[in-house]
Amino acid sequence: MQNTIEITCPQEILLGLRLDADQFADLVKEEAAVALFREGRLSSGMAASWLGVPRAHFLLKAMGEGANLLENNEDDFLRETSLL
Repeated sequence: MQNTIEITCPQEILLGLRLDADQFADLVKEEAAVALFREGRLSSGMAASWLGVPRAHFLLKAMGEGANLLENNEDDFLRETSLL
């Protein structure tokens, strides 16, 4: 099931960003997905699925925006080394 969320935005913002309404909606969606991932409230897989992109593509985007994929702790070390 999909939900639609409506956002009111002054025309000046769209003009200033040089975006149409659809482009702005895509931007807000991407920024929300990355922010929720960075906060630990959304998994990378769920975020990628929401955006309709491969997980690796989402992870590269998130890293480019400053998201940490791993914490410097024993749990992350054990999880990652178990994948080798």
